[in-house]
Amino acid sequence: MLISTSFLSSKNVPKDLQKLNDTSTDYIHVDIMDGKFVKGKTMPFKEMRYIYKYTSKRLDVHLMVLNPKKYIKDYATLNTEYITFHLEIEQDVMENLNLIKSYGIKCGLSIKPDTKVSELVPYLPLLDLILIMSVEPGKGEQEFIKETEDKIKEIKVLLKEYNSNAKISVDGGVNHMTKKYCRECDILVAGSYITNSEDFEEKISSLR
Repeated sequence: MLISTSFLSSKNVPKDLQKLNDTSTDYIHVDIMDGKFVKGKTMPFKEMRYIYKYTSKRLDVHLMVLNPKKYIKDYATLNTEYITFHLEIEQDVMENLNLIKSYGIKCGLSIKPDTKVSELVPYLPLLDLILIMSVEPGKGEQEFIKETEDKIKEIKVLLKEYNSNAKISVDGGVNHMTKKYCRECDILVAGSYITNSEDFEEKISSLR
């Protein structure tokens, strides 16, 4: 199991990023919120671009924004492996996926808990990642939605049917108790479970 650690709930971002750099986490999960697609708003790119000073880990960028195009170019300049945005923006989805690909970066689509898995079908040939939200996006420390397990299984069937190698990632309320619902995914995104603890590595290891 790959682990992507979010610092959304972090009280001291530089310090926590430095600590995470010394752990076995596979990715740093970068949550970007515009205050429109979701209520919350995160720090602007002019501050976020200095992330390289604190970690050399590859970035897993999650755009919770109405207009991904405004952000893709900037985040493509960082040490980014994945850029994921939400299927629910309902406009320019294919265009944005191709834009991410044009920078040589892996692209992903995220779906909210109520979004039907079948809505992913038109985009499967382009996808490297499918990010399943196991909480409503926008804020940390929410309770994991157990029905996510069914969604993972449904997507696994879909990927096989369409001969897709996209990885499945789960984000929201992930901890050592809820990981049992995510056995069939590839990447677990965890935030407060790791960054609110004394021992980051211990928590990361408990999720594998």
